[in-house]
Amino acid sequence: MGIAKKFFVFAIFFLSITLFSVNARAEKKIGILMFSEESRYNEASKGMMDQLKENGFGEPSVKFIIENAGGNKAKAAELVQKFAAAKMDLIFTLGTSATIAVSREITDVPIVFGMVYDPVGAGIAKDWKSSGNNTTGVSPNVPMSIIMDRLKELVAVKRLAVLYSPGEKNSEIQLKNLQEIQADYKLKVIPVPLTKTEEASQLLSEVVRTSDAIYFTGSNLVSTVIPITIDMANKAKVVTISHLEDIVEKGALLGVCPDSYLLGRHAGEKAIKILKGAKPSSIPIESMKEYDLMINMKTAKAGQFQIPPEFMKKVKRKIQ
Repeated sequence: MGIAKKFFVFAIFFLSITLFSVNARAEKKIGILMFSEESRYNEASKGMMDQLKENGFGEPSVKFIIENAGGNKAKAAELVQKFAAAKMDLIFTLGTSATIAVSREITDVPIVFGMVYDPVGAGIAKDWKSSGNNTTGVSPNVPMSIIMDRLKELVAVKRLAVLYSPGEKNSEIQLKNLQEIQADYKLKVIPVPLTKTEEASQLLSEVVRTSDAIYFTGSNLVSTVIPITIDMANKAKVVTISHLEDIVEKGALLGVCPDSYLLGRHAGEKAIKILKGAKPSSIPIESMKEYDLMINMKTAKAGQFQIPPEFMKKVKRKIQ
């Protein structure tokens, strides 16, 4: 082999090694931690990944490491340690509990959250305009006044039972928000703390007997009692409502809900800015500005709820 040919072969080999090294360095790792199997988390995750892909941050240039804590805080803590060891370029969290777990332990990696009802109230961020730390994101926060306006159009409510989980920040905050406006709507908010699924049946029988409507806050434990609550509420002709679309899909009669997939897309936009060099604290935290009025038609039929035609005209999504 001549000197020129040897040099050419060596050059090609060196170039290949160099390109391989550059590509290896160019691959980014993004962790996705969902707190549970709720459909809203999966939809938001899909929206975020689609947004990234459309902007050049999809596989194979990005490696996604997706984990689910299964609604278990101890499991979430284990996964946080796994993410910390993996040296991520960015972490996408879904759910208040998942975001709290990650943000408390990982402070040197950008975190973009979704499905965190009140990041400031939960202690994740210092302010909506700037988190003051390594987090930013998009919230499904729907003003409770908007939800109560829709509920009032459907039924007269004097006693609103609120199912919540003590210790779950987002669940507690939603209860507090409803308590803050109860005087404006001339109703009484009845807190219904859920700590064990086994206690739900006995507790709920009294709730449906003494309430005009039941509000489901966002909580893994609250989600487990949706079927039994809906069954009891329908028999008693008690309206059920939430701000979360998957709860309406599971049986709640009424929902005023942001679109989870679009929420993920908006979170993806923030992630792209970070991957291009922006600091999370420079990107304001936002809540969704548009909400879908949803109604579960199966529940309406099962409970024989009379839905006024004018109300139905405002419904954007019907769950059949």
